[in-house]
Amino acid sequence: MEKKIVDTDVLIIGGGTAGCYAGIKLGESSDLNIAVVDKAAIKRSGCLAAGVNALNAYITEGHKPIDYVRYASNDANGIVREDLLLDISERLNHVTEDMEKRGLTILKDKNGKYVSRGWRNLKINGENIKPILEAELRKQKNVTVYEHINITDLRYDNRIKGAYGFGIQDGCYYVFRAKAVLVATGGAAGIYRPNNPERMAHQMWYSPFNTGAGYSMGILAGAEMTTFEMRFIALRCKDTIAPTGTLAQGVGAKQLNSEGEIYEEKYGLTTSQRLWGTVVENLEGRGPCYLKTTGIDAQKEKDLYHAYLNMAPLQTLKWVTSKGPATEDVEIEGTEPYIVGGHTASGYWVDRERMTTLPGLFAAGDVAGGAPQKYVTGALAEGEIAAEGILHYLQENEYRKSNEEHLIKQSEEKQKEYEKHLSADAAEEGAIRYEVKELEIAMQKIMDEYAGGIRTNYRYTAHGLDTADQKIRELIGMLDRTRNKDTYDLLKLYELRERLIVSHVLIAHLRARKETRWHGFQENADHPEILEEYNCYINSVLEEDEIKIQKRDLIKVENR
Repeated sequence: MEKKIVDTDVLIIGGGTAGCYAGIKLGESSDLNIAVVDKAAIKRSGCLAAGVNALNAYITEGHKPIDYVRYASNDANGIVREDLLLDISERLNHVTEDMEKRGLTILKDKNGKYVSRGWRNLKINGENIKPILEAELRKQKNVTVYEHINITDLRYDNRIKGAYGFGIQDGCYYVFRAKAVLVATGGAAGIYRPNNPERMAHQMWYSPFNTGAGYSMGILAGAEMTTFEMRFIALRCKDTIAPTGTLAQGVGAKQLNSEGEIYEEKYGLTTSQRLWGTVVENLEGRGPCYLKTTGIDAQKEKDLYHAYLNMAPLQTLKWVTSKGPATEDVEIEGTEPYIVGGHTASGYWVDRERMTTLPGLFAAGDVAGGAPQKYVTGALAEGEIAAEGILHYLQENEYRKSNEEHLIKQSEEKQKEYEKHLSADAAEEGAIRYEVKELEIAMQKIMDEYAGGIRTNYRYTAHGLDTADQKIRELIGMLDRTRNKDTYDLLKLYELRERLIVSHVLIAHLRARKETRWHGFQENADHPEILEEYNCYINSVLEEDEIKIQKRDLIKVENR
């Protein structure tokens, strides 16, 4: 592989919501050189690729930022970083107004006020939100965007000083040397068997191209992680896996079983309780379950068609080619589990400036833990906070001279690793060779059956987790025996490695929380109750190939 070295002050890994906004803010407020790297083309990459029809985190009139903190904390049964949530909540309205100035269309009433959907949501026309962010990022003269480069590992000696990756299209080996690094990649999808198999596997709730890369590189470098056991399982429209919030909040659709009973309040109205109620209703023979939309007027139905075209057009196509929501209730189901810090609290353990436990490494968006219910505006806010934290870090910390001998060796080893995977002689003569897709399917089957997937109605046991851990370790050992003919195959291999590493850490977290704190999300069949001793954070660090678990006390803030 041809080797290319890129020197920059700040490296941002991931060109999604948080990464783009952090780059914009750093570009506008400093003369630092900033590199933003994405494995795709940032104009349509990540969770916002297809757009979004609402901003789900906003402080409307009559409410305060602390109200949002309390809402998110209640939804997560108290296992949140209230300090991080407050930091975000205090910026939600600011970043919203900033995005409007940059070209985002936010719906307004005849008095010029934003149209809300509930007390914390705003209606938008957001099909172009990602192109807006991309255009704003490229305006910054001190920002360079690198696309189609897959970053796999962090570059570090006494602190984080860049990253390693490879060009998917040009086939080059890339070494990014930086004074500070922001990880702003997505969470992890595709580690469990999905709702829709075979050729429809990518018809899922979360971006299928978010494979846990940011988590993986931090775990391997020794960063502390938090709350992976708070998985996110979305309640979605059946088959299309389109969001249900637009129906529940937009037209007030209630959860309905096949006997015509509204069942949602029987189980509770938190995100996990809405899911779990649907699971139980099906288990007890009262399924299928629906969102009751029949009877809505023609204008509301038309509005729903338009709303879903902004983010999940397949749902609109399903309606217009069969029956619309005004004449047929919308069937719902739970998805496979995901690890994502934008909806739950999974991710890096960070301080209030969003620096991780590794000096020089920052995290924002879906990979930053502790602050669930971020959504789009929360990711923007956290990107801005991280940008400010990076500036402070660079001002307060003299850039230490690197251990060049160590870093040269590290770089050479990484290049050899890539080249070995691309070599036809990667496996010993006569050894069994594997296709990456075969191993991916095996991983999803293992996690589904033994670690609480759809097949077991999200339940798991200690024995099942032990089995899953053993089998996941075996798959990790098979990675060196895969067939990879080009850098696209190499990309698929490293995406599988990322998912396997996340699975390994997730299993350790699920095993460590010996209670059931969030029905469905973390359904421990051995321990179905909530216990006071687990009113804490479950954190982990990878040390000498073993996941070391530690508990941390909850961090609260005062009302203000």
